[in-house]
Amino acid sequence: MDAGPGQSTSQPTGCMVAVVGPSGAGKDTLLAHAARHFEDREDVIFVRRIITRDPAAGGEVHDGVSESEFEVLRQAGRFAVSWDAHGLRYGIPAETRDAVTMGRLVIANGSRSALGIFKTTFPSLVVINVTARAEVLASRLAARGRESRAEILRRLERSGLGVEGDYRVVTIDNSGSIETAGAAMIEALTRCLPMRA
Repeated sequence: MDAGPGQSTSQPTGCMVAVVGPSGAGKDTLLAHAARHFEDREDVIFVRRIITRDPAAGGEVHDGVSESEFEVLRQAGRFAVSWDAHGLRYGIPAETRDAVTMGRLVIANGSRSALGIFKTTFPSLVVINVTARAEVLASRLAARGRESRAEILRRLERSGLGVEGDYRVVTIDNSGSIETAGAAMIEALTRCLPMRA
C-alpha cells in the first residue's frame, strides 16, 4: 500500500469517505443509490476505482488493468491510495487528493484493511461501515453459489463486522430495504459535505 509521492501536508478542506463492509452487505448497491441522489452536484465525487480485474466481470463499475499496468501506475504515483486484497489490486486515483483539498466530498469504495493508509492520505477521512445481520449476509452470499450457508456463517463469525481503529465511523445496517439503508447513506454523506463560508 502506498500514499503516493507529492502528497500535500496541508489540511484538506473537503472530506474523503471510505465505504467499507463485508461481502454481501450491499456496498455497491448503496453507492449507486447515493450517486443517483447526488448526480447534479459538482462538489460530490464518486470515485471510479482501478482494479486488476476484467471490467466485464460484474460488480462495481471500474477501470480494469493488468498486474503490470497497475504496477506502472503505482510507481508513477498515479494512486492516492492502493492496496491488495482477495488476490486483486485496488487503486484510488491520485486526483482525489486535489478534489478533497479543493473542498469536495469524495466517496470511494474502500477496504477495512486499507483504512490506515486512507487516514494517512486523507486526514479528514470518514468511514461508512455497511453491515447486515449475519444470516442476511449468509443468504446473499450463498445465492452466489461459492460456499454453503453454514460455511459462510462460520466465516462471518470469525471475521467480525466492525471497524477497528481510531476512525470516525458511521455504521449503516443494510439488512432491510434499499430505501431505508439508502436514506441512511444519503443522510451520512450529507453530513460530510464541507461547510461553505
